Amino acid sequence: MEITVTRDVFRLAQVFTISRGSRTEAQVLTVRVSQDGVTGRGECVPYARYDETLDSVEAQIAALPETIDRAALYDLLPAGAARNAVDCALWDLEAKQTGKRVWELAGLPAPGPEITAYTLSLDTPENMRAQAEKNAYRPLLKIKLGTPDDMPRLEAVRAGAPEARIIVDANEGWSAEVYADLAPHLVRLGVALVEQPLPAGDDDALAGMARPVPVCADESCHDRASLPALKGKYDVINIKLDKTGGLTEALALRDAARAAGYGDMVGCMVGSSLAMAPAVLVAQGALVTDLDGPLLLAEDRDDALKYDAVGVHPPETALWG
Repeated sequence: MEITVTRDVFRLAQVFTISRGSRTEAQVLTVRVSQDGVTGRGECVPYARYDETLDSVEAQIAALPETIDRAALYDLLPAGAARNAVDCALWDLEAKQTGKRVWELAGLPAPGPEITAYTLSLDTPENMRAQAEKNAYRPLLKIKLGTPDDMPRLEAVRAGAPEARIIVDANEGWSAEVYADLAPHLVRLGVALVEQPLPAGDDDALAGMARPVPVCADESCHDRASLPALKGKYDVINIKLDKTGGLTEALALRDAARAAGYGDMVGCMVGSSLAMAPAVLVAQGALVTDLDGPLLLAEDRDDALKYDAVGVHPPETALWG
């Protein structure tokens, strides 16, 4: 077995801004696992918020033994980007070796398309209204917020897309006081969900607060070990494969969260169709699907995922799985 890693860069269609900064490109790692002339692929996006860099994640992968399987991988690498890319590549490899689709190997029903959110990046209220008007035909819009003066932005988006379902992502940018002030306005403007309003280290305040709009844990939820600490604070969890450390744990987290009474959202970092492909399987039946990474790119992989009026479709075999 041979594991190789390459660095790939995908230009974004426009500058993408959240409360922590802006970017003009997606920098990803592509992992290939080859055995007996067959190669499986996976992609990850190292994330500075979790103390990951391209170098650190590549070093984690380089330290793996020459031969590995998914069970061994779980014990060798922590939840995070490195394990994600290798885990997904191993799933793809097994699918190619057996001639079966990944969902068959995992014992899942055949997947179908899922309506996905489309993200409007943080900007001035005027520009965010223009973004909303341009994308008002989409059924679900996600708004990046997380500043002390977010109300004009939210009002502007609602004015630009009066019929769209809206979810809000504060990216840990609010205090408890700001969230409490905004909550009634989120209800008034028809916001369906608010994602990670408080910093992960300060989210105990949510346990004593009214949550008139469902609150989703993103930075506060990585894998199944995160679930006990979320009780009483969150209504929904955001499953991202770069947090869970791959498809294997993502499916297990989804099942555990549903059993514990949480709604599930399936999200992504800004990456290519290769990164989204396994997440489409996790997103089946989710409360919210947020797999719009390729829609934000100016360029994508060959054999990219199909997006249309009924959502993001499962991958073709030429891409993954």
